[in-house]
Amino acid sequence: MFDITIGTLIPVNAAAAMIPQLNQKGFECYALDFNGTHPAQMDFSAIAEELASVLDGRSITAVGYYSNPILIEECRNDLRALIGNAPKLGCHVIGAFAGGNPEKSVPDTIPQFQKTWEPLASLAEEVGVKIGFEGCGGGWYRGSTNIAFCAEAWELMFDAVRSPALGLEWEPCHIMEGLGDPISQLRHWANKVVHIHGKDCTICWDVVREYGIRGPKPYVFNRTPGFGDNNWADIFTILLQAGYVGACDIEGYHDPVHFDDMEWTAQVTSLDYLKRCRGGMEYFAGPTEYRGYQGKRKA
Repeated sequence: MFDITIGTLIPVNAAAAMIPQLNQKGFECYALDFNGTHPAQMDFSAIAEELASVLDGRSITAVGYYSNPILIEECRNDLRALIGNAPKLGCHVIGAFAGGNPEKSVPDTIPQFQKTWEPLASLAEEVGVKIGFEGCGGGWYRGSTNIAFCAEAWELMFDAVRSPALGLEWEPCHIMEGLGDPISQLRHWANKVVHIHGKDCTICWDVVREYGIRGPKPYVFNRTPGFGDNNWADIFTILLQAGYVGACDIEGYHDPVHFDDMEWTAQVTSLDYLKRCRGGMEYFAGPTEYRGYQGKRKA
């Protein structure tokens, strides 16, 4: 079977209504967004029962809750609840913000990061859950509410909390917003990726050359995969060579061209594109008599 499944990110409170419609279009899995909710107050057994009736063999590949646990105790409580209850949904990956202290630089925030995330990482290890840090944000010297926005911060974070439960919820878009090269970054960090957000980017280099990036002219746009600058076959190749097994869930709702009544047409187009890039639309195991001279793909 395919090592990478292709799904989409949907709000948990609408999931039961959305999943049957999306199943028909070939989505293979789903990531649930818990933003705007309080997981500490939710009945996960009831959610699991409701979703089991509509998933039709598909899985919940990730749950996401994007807040500032470094500064807000309620967010820490919600994360603890999500970590402890995600396995009830058959899910073992959580997407999260690392949090931050806007009054401090990233290096000066690391002690607070360590104090916050050591117990959360220990709990994740106990229940067999991986936590992937979402990479959006900025503010190295001051102003960050999510310090997990660049590789220099990841080095500090993963050195401060040396837990196998902590990794990255990676996507190329956030790197490109800072004019970085996602391919170069992914080659270095692929072994820390626990979940992929299917979100791309377009950089308007003509705008950058004429106006720079400090003025009011937009120079970068979030895109649905297949409509942005990246070749996702390259992205999936690096991940597969690194041994990644997991999901790429399309993070829609950001594209400035294909939105509103075009949102789901674009996502279905992206779904087909990503399936081709991961190795194929439909898995076909045979003929088994001969598969070439390269030997087994996996040990």
